[in-house]
Amino acid sequence: MKLSELKTSGHPLTLLCSFLYFDVSFMIWVMLGALGVYISQDFGLSSFEKGFVVALPILSGSVFRIILGVLTDRIGPKKTAVIGMLITMIPLLWGAFGGRSLTELFAIGILLGVAGASFAVALPMASRWYPPHLQGLAMGIAGAGNSGTLFATLFGPRLAEQFGWHSVMGIALFPLMIVFILFIVMAKDSPAQPAPQPLKNYLHVFRQKETWCFCLLYGVTFGGFVGLSSFLAIFFVDQYQLSKIHAGDFVTICVAAGSFFRPAGGWISDRAGGAKVLAVLFVIAALCMAGVSSLPPLSTVIVLLFIGMMALGMGNGAVFQLVPQHFAKEIGMVTGIVGAAGGIGGFFLPNILGSLKQMTGTYAIGFISFSCIALLAFVLVLAAGYFWRKSYGTENSPADV
Repeated sequence: MKLSELKTSGHPLTLLCSFLYFDVSFMIWVMLGALGVYISQDFGLSSFEKGFVVALPILSGSVFRIILGVLTDRIGPKKTAVIGMLITMIPLLWGAFGGRSLTELFAIGILLGVAGASFAVALPMASRWYPPHLQGLAMGIAGAGNSGTLFATLFGPRLAEQFGWHSVMGIALFPLMIVFILFIVMAKDSPAQPAPQPLKNYLHVFRQKETWCFCLLYGVTFGGFVGLSSFLAIFFVDQYQLSKIHAGDFVTICVAAGSFFRPAGGWISDRAGGAKVLAVLFVIAALCMAGVSSLPPLSTVIVLLFIGMMALGMGNGAVFQLVPQHFAKEIGMVTGIVGAAGGIGGFFLPNILGSLKQMTGTYAIGFISFSCIALLAFVLVLAAGYFWRKSYGTENSPADV
């Protein structure tokens, strides 16, 4: 497999648009997390409330991912993306000119979930243009749009320091509008778009064990990535008394690892097999989170989180190298379902960290809990790999392809 095949085997402009759409949407989706320290200060939130506020868009994104996943299969990804971007403009305008009460903040957080649902559109749009042996890489490139977190954590606190967090939400409208225009002009639906099916035909995917397996795995990889992305700024300020801007910088360093290594996860999985890659990455993530749970000096924490986020990011690419091998016709629907599970995982992680901090007075228990969850995911991968080899045969097993 050569990278040059991406130019000749598919539609590079659509791949670029899928990345940009997911990138700007992801930036907007995690915005409350990037601005969480400022919002918490304005509203005087407790540790539990901090975790809940930054996790709310992640939870609502899980619901919207299923909806947009179905729309992607029925009306096509381009129309679905255009609708999604138009709706995403609403909470940004609301946050810029309103958001003065906690109720309004919750409503904004729920609507921001539409931006997170872009995942269920961007990945199928990119993958359908490419043959199976390039789908892991194509989906990894489109999925690297989670690098939008970098823009949120790097520029969000700086702009909020100068103009206030309300203004930051208004500023975010500009990159969204630019991508909106580029998307309409350059993106195209693949001719391999499957014909719409009755909704009841999609329900059979819930009866397949692979669906639930991918949901659990992605709940750990993506859930861990986005959950940590949303909560780390609060963690750095509370635990190490960093300034808001410096906390955002450290979050950016950690998130960069997961974002940039997601395509690598897809590429390596195309060659070595997604299940094998996931098994190794879950062990790495578990060890790193166990190390962070000891709350060592800041420099050590940064290194461990950097490596752990890298593993989780590569794990995201590895999971979605496996999905098209099981679900070709229902990839939009399944991407939405699995993406929703990732969002649910991302909702629980900040709440676990915040709640256990409030109950025990330390973040240690929360991080060790996540380490144990990663080890359980490792066991699940081993069991799933055994099942696939037994069901498909050694040569054709998705555990080995």
